[in-house]
Amino acid sequence: MSQSRMLYGFHAVAARIRHDSSTVREVYVEASRKDKRMQDFIKQTEAAGLRILPVDTRRLDGMAGHARHQGVVAKADDIALTHSLDDLLDDLEAQQKTPLLLILDNITDPHNLGACLRVADGAGAHAVIAPKDRACGLNATAAKVASGAAETVPYITVTNLARTLRELQERGLRVIGTADETDTSIYTADLTGPLAIVLGAEGEGMRRLTRETCDELVRIPMAGAVESLNVSVASAVCLYEAMRQRTAR
Repeated sequence: MSQSRMLYGFHAVAARIRHDSSTVREVYVEASRKDKRMQDFIKQTEAAGLRILPVDTRRLDGMAGHARHQGVVAKADDIALTHSLDDLLDDLEAQQKTPLLLILDNITDPHNLGACLRVADGAGAHAVIAPKDRACGLNATAAKVASGAAETVPYITVTNLARTLRELQERGLRVIGTADETDTSIYTADLTGPLAIVLGAEGEGMRRLTRETCDELVRIPMAGAVESLNVSVASAVCLYEAMRQRTAR
């Protein structure tokens, strides 16, 4: 039986309805809210054949864990986008697609995870991978920030990240990590082949074993006084540079 979780916010709930309305069990809306955005959302939900339950703000606050829900909460089954990393790579190989993966090491803020998923979707990455430990996990906050990308980009957790990187290398992927101590710029690295880009937390960066397992380390050039970027911004720089190179090629 599928596990269920709460989704909240217009983008997260509407994206799930568009992607797979059959997984949405119940939709709750703030009874006192009558503005156009809410009315449009209600029409979309009703058109999908889903029942809407008007409730008061206090109940929505409780269901969303007192997070900012915008007057919309839904109970939905989890979607299994892929069973495993091996399944994902096998599917990409069968479709003759060149893998592009985003790997997050030591990212514990769900807002950062959600933003990274959104970037990964926009740049065409095939999955986001993170360790089971020292990671925030795909919770309701991350799904809301992802604005629908949690429904389209597989988020795969692994027990041992360094071992996973070695397995990716065995399957022909280059593993490129981002680090401040290298002189090699992201803009001079070849990002056109099968690739996994690894980013660590702002300030701390990647863990030592993760860094040592990478094939190459690159840095994002910083021209101002700020020494580093937020991980979601850094992931956007790296993934969109990869997309630019692949498109040009």
